[in-house]
Amino acid sequence: MRVLHVIARLNVGGTARYITQLANELPRHGIETFVATGFVQGAEVEDESAQSIDLIRIKSMGRSIRPIKDHLARMQLDKIIAQVKPDIIHTHTFKAGYVIRMKKQPVPVIHTFHGHLLDDPEFSGFKSKVIIEVERMLAKKSVKLVTVGRRVADELLEQRIGTKDQYLSIPPGVVALNVTPKEQALLNLNLPDDGKPIVGWIARVTGVKNPMLALEVADAMPDTHFVLAGGGDLLEKVKAVAPSNVSVVGWAKAEDVFGASEIILSTSQNEGMPIALIEAQLAGKPVVAINVGSISEVIEDGSSGIITCENPIHIAGAIQRLLLDEAKMSHFGDTAKVIAKERFSVERLISSHIRLYKSIL
Repeated sequence: MRVLHVIARLNVGGTARYITQLANELPRHGIETFVATGFVQGAEVEDESAQSIDLIRIKSMGRSIRPIKDHLARMQLDKIIAQVKPDIIHTHTFKAGYVIRMKKQPVPVIHTFHGHLLDDPEFSGFKSKVIIEVERMLAKKSVKLVTVGRRVADELLEQRIGTKDQYLSIPPGVVALNVTPKEQALLNLNLPDDGKPIVGWIARVTGVKNPMLALEVADAMPDTHFVLAGGGDLLEKVKAVAPSNVSVVGWAKAEDVFGASEIILSTSQNEGMPIALIEAQLAGKPVVAINVGSISEVIEDGSSGIITCENPIHIAGAIQRLLLDEAKMSHFGDTAKVIAKERFSVERLISSHIRLYKSIL
């Protein structure tokens, strides 16, 4: 069996690691796996996991919708498909799914939503309506639609994108990181050891991840040190307006951020299945996050972390309650580790994809 995975770019984040895990593990089960991708753009950085696999580059492929470049990308993909001769084409995220499915394929196509654009502030209003219509059309050209969380599938079905029998939920498989001891993590991040509790935030520094809300939370908690890690188009703006109790460190290893932090904060406005938060839980760190996407499938509210609303005062209150109760914080961390191991194993990810591919062929 030959499967060709197509994605616009492998930028730093969970989606890249999801795909590289498939590419590394599926061949051990007799499934030849190929990954065709474009390039990161602007301030984005390619995920280091991409170095672990051989990539087929699509020169004209990028995240933005550009009709001429998209047409060229499609022509390049036709050549790749002719060379690889896949039994299945598996597309990931909107752009790749659009470029492949806008033209009828003789090969079965599976599409995975690693989140979706319906709640993304970049695609609101009229853009959202267009995206929904396009996804409805493209769903008809897919043999299966995979989501990384059940809630994402429910929300897509509410918009009449695809049919219930097309959907399958496959959570990511996440490997626990070798977390850096706190003293060394502080040195690696060039942070002072001032005895203040540290709240870590790690994501792309862009609109959908809502870093400005994290700054509002920090402003409400002057005796707590916040560490914002990541890069993106808002990085310079965040640095310019960050309160004095915030260290904006740019791209950094998750191992160091988790090692330095007591709590991990997520302020995202749109999430599929956030890998960074699963990694945080595997590291035994309680998470405080806004209730979006499949956050509730990652965090057990009141057991492994706290799910809250978008109000910065409410978020600050949730963090403060945890910081003042060390026993609860420790219990949340232990529970988080158990839940994450149970739900997000690599074995489950791989076996689910094998069953999916065999059901189609």
